[in-house]
Order: sequence, then structure tokens, then C-alpha cells
Amino acid sequence: MSDFLHRMAQSSLRRAQAAAQNEPLAALIKRCEGLPDTIPLVPANNGMSVIAEIKLQSPAEGRLSGTNSDAALTARAQCYIDAGACAISVLTEPDRFAGALHHLAPVAACAHPAKVAVMRKDFLTDIYQVYEARAAGADGVLLIKRLLADKVLSNMLSAAQDLGMFVLLEAFDQHDLEQCDRYVADNVLIGLNCRDLTTLQIDPARCAELIGHFPAHAIKVAESGIHSAADARALANQGYHMALIGTALMKANDPAALIAQIRQQTVRSSR
Repeated sequence: MSDFLHRMAQSSLRRAQAAAQNEPLAALIKRCEGLPDTIPLVPANNGMSVIAEIKLQSPAEGRLSGTNSDAALTARAQCYIDAGACAISVLTEPDRFAGALHHLAPVAACAHPAKVAVMRKDFLTDIYQVYEARAAGADGVLLIKRLLADKVLSNMLSAAQDLGMFVLLEAFDQHDLEQCDRYVADNVLIGLNCRDLTTLQIDPARCAELIGHFPAHAIKVAESGIHSAADARALANQGYHMALIGTALMKANDPAALIAQIRQQTVRSSR
């Protein structure tokens, strides 16, 4: 595990432990009972589906948004929804990404009436955080394969399935992808993040190089390094079904136009 992932994991574990002191797991599970049904995340029949991310800060790029008010989060979510995003990813990590768990609620309140799924993206390390995400309004969570021991990951995946949530299981290299094979299920998508965890630089060539190492029949999600419709079209041609896009949308003058262009320009190329 890289130093960056290790630091993120330690911080995440401390957050989970602090939250559990305030609200024990049993109480949190009880709070999840009776919640409305989750919204599934499925790829479009044609064209690259876009998981549009709300990402206030990046370790590599610095501050991406000056405000985190509920009104700003809702406006950003509505922009993504109107442009045709299939889901909204909300980065909730506070230390390096300026996120917060409570950012999920206003986004979910905007997305759910439109039947658009919401995903909690974070460096999750404990089953508690899956229930925490569900209680906060998330329909799914991102889990990092390299970050989690097999038993912990299995327990978190089982909890997500019991809650009706989808999981985006994130890989960084060939070994990660091959290890994901045992976890493929109806509610599990497999993502490849082409960021180097040591330098935090992006290597888009990894997506093409590693497409053949995804588990068979997996829904394939490309993560990082997608800046244009041309980038998305190349990924669709390689066999990716979805693209998770954060920094490019947060920096775009017209994020809705970028999403629309990706959807339009990948229709014929998608597989």
C-alpha cells in the first residue's frame, strides 16, 4: 500500500471509530431500517454513462470549488442531473478533499426525485461506514480493493447488498483487477483508477493496457484522466461502460455541456 493510501486509511479508521462512539453500529443499523428503496446504478443501453462527481478539493489540483453550502451542492447536482449523468459521486473525505458526510443529504434530496443514484466516495475502511453512507442518503459506495483485507471487504460488500446498495470496487493495477474477479456480483461494478498512488499523476494509457484484465462480464468503469468527449470516446471504444469524472467537471466552465458531449459522442462507439 502506498504512503498516501495508508494515511487515508488511518484517517478514515479514526473517523469511523469516532462516529461509532457517538452512535453505535446497532443504532445506526436500526436507523437504516425502513428507508426508501435505493436507486440502482446501471449503464445506459448505448453511449458512455457518466458518474459525475462533486469534488471540492484535490491533492493534485488544489481547491476546485470555493463553496460547500447546501445551495451550491444542490445547484451542482441539478446541473449534472439535467445534463444526463447516470449518478452523482460525492467525495466525503475531509482532510485532503474538503468533503463531509453531510454533503450527501442535499445531493440525495435533489437526485432521488429524478431517479438518479448517489454514491459516497471516500477511503472507507469499516462496515460501519457503509451503513453510515446509507443513512446519509447514498445509494452506493466506492470501495478500494487494495485498501481492504479480504474478510473486511467481503463483510462490507455483504452489508451493501443487504442494504440494496451498489458498490464501485476500485482497482489500480493488473493485480487489483485480477483479485476483483471473486467479488463480481449484480450490485458490484469494477473501476480502474489510472492515477499513480506515489506521484498522484495520471497515466491514461493504463486504461487501454489493462482493459483485458477486468473480470469477465464486469461493468467496467474508467476513473481519472477523462477531460473531454474524445477521451470518453476512446474509452468506450476500448470497452468501458461508464466514466467517473470529477476534476474535469469541477473545473469546466460548462460542466453540463461536457456531460452532454460525452453522451452524444459515444453513442455509436459504445459496446
